[in-house]
Amino acid sequence: MDSIVIDGVEVFLSQPTEMAIEWIGQEEAMEQLLASWAVIDESDIPLAPRILGLPGVGKTTLAYTAAKKMNRDVYIFQCTADTRPEDLIITPVLGSRQEIKYHASPLVTAAIKGAVCILDEGNRMPEKSWASLAPLLDARRYVESIIAGIKIQASPEFRIVVTMNQDTSVFDIPEYIGSRLQPKIHVQFPGRDDEIAVLKYNVPFAPKEIVEYVVEFLQKAHKNEESYSVRDGINITRYMLKLSASEKQPLATSKMQAYFRLATKQVIDDEALAYIDGTPKKKPRTAKSFLDLGSRFFLLDDDGEEESKHEPGEGPDDEGDLDEFFDDSDDKKHFFADDG
Repeated sequence: MDSIVIDGVEVFLSQPTEMAIEWIGQEEAMEQLLASWAVIDESDIPLAPRILGLPGVGKTTLAYTAAKKMNRDVYIFQCTADTRPEDLIITPVLGSRQEIKYHASPLVTAAIKGAVCILDEGNRMPEKSWASLAPLLDARRYVESIIAGIKIQASPEFRIVVTMNQDTSVFDIPEYIGSRLQPKIHVQFPGRDDEIAVLKYNVPFAPKEIVEYVVEFLQKAHKNEESYSVRDGINITRYMLKLSASEKQPLATSKMQAYFRLATKQVIDDEALAYIDGTPKKKPRTAKSFLDLGSRFFLLDDDGEEESKHEPGEGPDDEGDLDEFFDDSDDKKHFFADDG
C-alpha cells in the first residue's frame, strides 16, 4: 500500500477506482465540466462544480469520463447520512502490532496525488461533515486532520466534483458550502438516439428490437415527467433477456411483450405498465415540476409587481414547502413560468 510522510506522520493512501464506463451524448455537460476544471492563468484555480440530476441519468459516469479525458486517476467517495468528518479526511486504524495507522480517504488521496475526486451523492451527507471541507473548496485548497494533527495541501493538479441527486431523501447543502460548489451542471434525460446508444453500450448482446422497445417506453415516460431513468432501462433489458434465456426459439412478439411487462413491473412498479399499454395519465404540472425543469418563476402582487424571484434550485425543496408561497393568498398571487 502506498504511503506518504506529512509533518512526520505516515499516511497510507487509497487506491484509485477503475470502471469500464463511457459518457454518451449531452456534449454540453461534458464541455461545462471540463471548462470548470480548467486553469487559464497562473493566478487562476479550478472550480469545484456540482452535477445535478435525477438518479440514474449518468452523473457519476459524466464525472468519471471527464477525468479520464484529462488522463487523471479517479477516486470516488460515496457519501451517506452516516459520513463523519474523519471519514472524509484521515481515519485511524489499529495495525497488527497494535500500532495506530493513519489511512487517507479517497478524497485526501486524490488531493495529495493530484487526481480527481468524485464526491458521489454529496447531498446525502450532513452539514457537520461538509464543514471540514470548506478550506479545500476555496482558494486555500487544504484540509486539516485533527486526528493525525496535520495539514494537507492539495496538489495544483487536484480536481473535485460533487454529484447530487434531485430527490427527497437528501440534506440541504449549507449556504457557505453551496457558494463554493459552483458551477451547477444539470444532466437531463438523454434523447432517443443517445438513449439507444447508452443501452447498446451497456447491454451489447441485446437484440436491436428489444433495445428500441425499451427506449420507446423510456421516451414516453420522459415526456410525462416520470423519473424512470436509462439505468432503469438497462436493468429492464438485462432482466428481460435473463428471463427469456431458456427459450429455444427466437422470441415471438407476444412472448417478448410478456417478458417486458414482467421486467418493467419488477424493476420499476405496476404504474409503469401504463406506458406499455398506452394509457398513461398526464401528470399535473406543479410549481415543483417547473423547478425540476430548470424554469425561473415569479410571484406577483396585486399590482403586478415582482414580489419574489427564484432561480432553478433555489425554490421549495418539496411540494410541502409550497405553502410558503400559496398559503392563504392564492387569490392575490399568480404563478407564472417562463415556458408558459
